Amino acid sequence: MKKIASKPAWLKVKAFQGKSYDEVNRLLRGAGLNTVCQAANCPNRGECFNRGTATFMILGSICSRGCRFCNVEGGIPQEVDPNEPIKVARAAKSLKLKYIVVTSVTRDDLDDGGAGHFANVIYALRAELPESKVEVLTPDFKNKTGAIEKVIIAQPDVFNHNLETVNRLYPVVRPGANYQLSLDLLKKVADESPILTKSGIMVGLGENFDELKQLFEDLASHKVKSLTIGQYLAPSPKHLPIEKYYHPNEFEQLKEIAVSCGIPIVFSGPLVRSSYLADQINSQL
Repeated sequence: MKKIASKPAWLKVKAFQGKSYDEVNRLLRGAGLNTVCQAANCPNRGECFNRGTATFMILGSICSRGCRFCNVEGGIPQEVDPNEPIKVARAAKSLKLKYIVVTSVTRDDLDDGGAGHFANVIYALRAELPESKVEVLTPDFKNKTGAIEKVIIAQPDVFNHNLETVNRLYPVVRPGANYQLSLDLLKKVADESPILTKSGIMVGLGENFDELKQLFEDLASHKVKSLTIGQYLAPSPKHLPIEKYYHPNEFEQLKEIAVSCGIPIVFSGPLVRSSYLADQINSQL
């Protein structure tokens, strides 16, 4: 295995501190809620918490898969909290959020993969914050019958499902997932509703530009309108190694290629993550 260079300067972030950061932390802890910001060790959480925003992570904190790129703990998932939808809605109201992002751990153990719980969270948010926009970042629900339809019926403003990486790397990076299934899921949402579809990927896992171009073409042909591209950062030595640090100029190149392939909105940069500045990015459509 080649030795990767130390983390470049453009990937360094400020320490997590500030009044708003502390207030968001206290509110979330008091409500007994999880965020992907903390669970996935997101490098932007200091900035986002200080902006008074967070990405809610529902259905517990234990993932039924445990992919080797992700910092979310894998294992036996917890019981689903039936009161979680209203807890999320009340927390979002306390934070005065105009744009709310909700994601989850993967729950292959549930009959619908957790789709019904996503729907209930959307309904609760609509009741508490009728003027706010809602983006969901969902797992693939293991293609369980009727699952995605529950989310479509609940009508989030944005449906996000991450491809994460190129097709060739799925067996290593996403062993419990299927590249084509994820594409088909996104297309189904676009075909059956006016919901904006979105996806996200990481780079630095060993992919090449030709493979990334094919991924962009696949997303465009499956009607995805918004895409995030960010640098993979290994959460620990036990996770997949970083094969390459992309320079900011290369992220600009990737954005240009993705747009040329037919994806209208592309947010590409070293520290870009799926829900980072989502309110500002998707307002362009």
